[in-house]
Amino acid sequence: MMRALLPLLLIAWLAGCAASPPGAPVERRLAATPEATLREAMALLMERGYVIRHADIDLGRLDAVLARMPGYGIALRVSPGVEGGSRIEALATRGGRALPPDLLAPWLADLEARLRPSP
Repeated sequence: MMRALLPLLLIAWLAGCAASPPGAPVERRLAATPEATLREAMALLMERGYVIRHADIDLGRLDAVLARMPGYGIALRVSPGVEGGSRIEALATRGGRALPPDLLAPWLADLEARLRPSP
């Protein structure tokens, strides 16, 4: 009985150690230019307590970590949209693992609101 149980426990242990594939980033299309989108995203992240680790407007990339809770981060990729505007991809991580995409929904809604033209 013990000999049969040992291989099963080993397989279960190894399966638990396997790295999960990274989650898919959340994608949105915005009316603002890629540069304006990235600059506004950077300002919004800093207001919320994130520290910008890397930002490159020419490449449309931004990586930030939450200052008060190390290990939480957001990676953004901004590119020109097909019909003008911009396309943003956002991925939230904790300890290098992707978090559920719905965690970014409030932040993205605030970003969209900031980039809307004023009436």
